[in-house]
Amino acid sequence: MFDPAALPAELRRADNLLGARFEDAGLSASQPPQQTIYDGWLLRYSPGKAKRARSVNAIGPGRLPLAEKLAHVESFYRRAGLRALYRITPYTLPTGLDAALATAGYMARDETRVMWIDLPRSLPVAPADASITQVDAIEFAEVAAQLRGSPAAQAAAERQRIANSALRGEFVTLREDGQDLACGSVLLEGETAGIFNMVTADAHRGRGHATAIVGRLLQHAAAAGAHKVYLQVDAGNTPARRVYDRFGFRDCYAYWYRAVSGEGGGKQ
Repeated sequence: MFDPAALPAELRRADNLLGARFEDAGLSASQPPQQTIYDGWLLRYSPGKAKRARSVNAIGPGRLPLAEKLAHVESFYRRAGLRALYRITPYTLPTGLDAALATAGYMARDETRVMWIDLPRSLPVAPADASITQVDAIEFAEVAAQLRGSPAAQAAAERQRIANSALRGEFVTLREDGQDLACGSVLLEGETAGIFNMVTADAHRGRGHATAIVGRLLQHAAAAGAHKVYLQVDAGNTPARRVYDRFGFRDCYAYWYRAVSGEGGGKQ
């Protein structure tokens, strides 16, 4: 748990237009088939690992009284077999929603940073790494689930979400002796690219696998004409942030989740 008010003001600015672009792109990249709109709020209810795909994204202020909306959301997620979870960003509407949720007993948790870099048209060509293999979306989803140790229901939901993405991209795994040790993907939307699903097997962390994969994904994004690349990372994941720091990624904005006590964990 943490206090969102303690975040640096520059990470909570609603007038950050670059962050707003990344927010839209991130929503497009993570959309599951299980979603609906309710009075300006995007209700996502995929049973997969990613919290972005099983939470409320309040993208419009709506017209209904807030108490009525909160009651509807609780009922909606109860029917879906999920706990109501709100994703709060600098662009959440109405602007007082975070404070209202706090007053109603929803605890803030899982602070996440959106990081980004400007990407030149071309990057220096890195030495070919035979251990990095391009795969299709379905195989990638299966590898990611295996590396995470996801239960069967979560793995199936993530496979469905990743395989049905409307965005083009590249999905890669890093293999040694036929064993998948790490994976990552980049999804493209115009001149913006997002890095997602970076996973390394616990026993093989700290060996440079994530660095090698990020380098490959940035090469692909540059070749596809992307100018800016963003990613989402747990604010407390120091090893991952060190990898991204090496490539020049820097914080753009923060988001977090609110839920009644008991909800938390999982991917951003």
